[in-house]
Amino acid sequence: MSKGKENLKLKVKKEWCKGCSICVEFCPKKVLAIKDDKVEITDIEKCIKCGLCELRCPDFAIYLGGMDDEEK
Repeated sequence: MSKGKENLKLKVKKEWCKGCSICVEFCPKKVLAIKDDKVEITDIEKCIKCGLCELRCPDFAIYLGGMDDEEK
């Protein structure tokens, strides 16, 4: 039995991000922004976990992974 996307957490690997802002442009809920030339999650509560940021990132710097209850 697999768990759905609702249990996944949006994560960023800033060292991989080149600041292209493609993920920011594709985010339908405006959850992301570019700060200091890197992507930043600005309002995680609005994230609908659609995966468009992950799909469009050419550098694999942003993704849905792990579980919401991890890293507490």
